[in-house]
Amino acid sequence: MKLSVIIPTFNEAANIARLVGELRRHAADRPVEIVVVDAHSPDGTAELARQAGATVLLPPRSGRAFQMNYGAAHATGDVLYFVHADVSIHPDYVATLGQAVAQGHAAGCYRFRFDSTRPLLRINSYGTRFKGIMSRGGDQTLFVTRALFQQLGGFNEHFVVMEDFEIIQRIRRVASFLIVPQDVLVSARKYQNNSWLRVQAANLTAFSLYFLKVSPVRIARTYKAMLNTY
Repeated sequence: MKLSVIIPTFNEAANIARLVGELRRHAADRPVEIVVVDAHSPDGTAELARQAGATVLLPPRSGRAFQMNYGAAHATGDVLYFVHADVSIHPDYVATLGQAVAQGHAAGCYRFRFDSTRPLLRINSYGTRFKGIMSRGGDQTLFVTRALFQQLGGFNEHFVVMEDFEIIQRIRRVASFLIVPQDVLVSARKYQNNSWLRVQAANLTAFSLYFLKVSPVRIARTYKAMLNTY
């Protein structure tokens, strides 16, 4: 099995070299391709990723769903592993994902914990061990076989946010989706710039609008208006 790790980025100079280094170090001599799809970041993300050993793609337009589809189209692996730049992956990721696919799971994600000891964030982290769609998210990383990804037509590029939830819903209709019983480490930076209650309110609003089939552009505009940027 060859694994392609696809990382969509925009202004991730603070994180990208660390993540690429982790991915390479934990892969050791196993066949792992690291593809960074950068939306022409002005902070030098692309060059730092290239220096760290990743293949860097500069797509013709931005948007996380488009960037991930673009990366998948250029990747060569049998299994695609989508990772956000501010995540610290599990050191056994190559063996774990290979075993999951061998056991018949065509897709799945990890649980997560935050890089913070705040009690309320521990509650959020605990919820990611459950199967509900509201306990999922791109921060948990997502693996999917190339065959299934192509069958589904990839990420829905109409979604400016919520693209990860949308594809997971489609995956679960046709394939076995595994929640890996290990954690990835997720940045708490969103909570550092907003209160816990404010982030939860924004998340609940986005989910409500999503299930009411409100346009993805409106969901994104509403969600971003409720939060301070980071």
